[in-house]
Amino acid sequence: MTAEKREGDGATPAGVHPLRQVLYRQDRVSRPATGLPAQPIRMHDGWCDDPRDPSYNRLVSLPHVCSAERLWRDDHVYDVVAVIGYNDRPPSPGLGSAIFLHVARDRFAPTAGCVALAMDDLLAVLRDCDRDTEIDIRG
Repeated sequence: MTAEKREGDGATPAGVHPLRQVLYRQDRVSRPATGLPAQPIRMHDGWCDDPRDPSYNRLVSLPHVCSAERLWRDDHVYDVVAVIGYNDRPPSPGLGSAIFLHVARDRFAPTAGCVALAMDDLLAVLRDCDRDTEIDIRG
């Protein structure tokens, strides 16, 4: 965790951040019960992580002209994703992108800067979320 997040540093940005929306794999899970806006992830969805791109830290369609993380994954990490409102209004190039609250890997392996929960816990948290919900990340 860091108070000085930079693209690619693998750290989670400390602070209080809003939750913007939920993305989910409609072919794997039902629409999560939540007061946040929710939309299915499509096969060609990605999240731009190239600080030079005008779409930096935004949802994009793949293939994309610059680097972007694929949201439609073979593993289950992005079956349910809450977008954390970090560096997004507006994005500042290089201060970090694709910071999500998502499903944890086996044995809670580290993320590349996101926050991860077991699927059941993630769904329980999202049930209590609405457009005013914030996540407090601190050590």
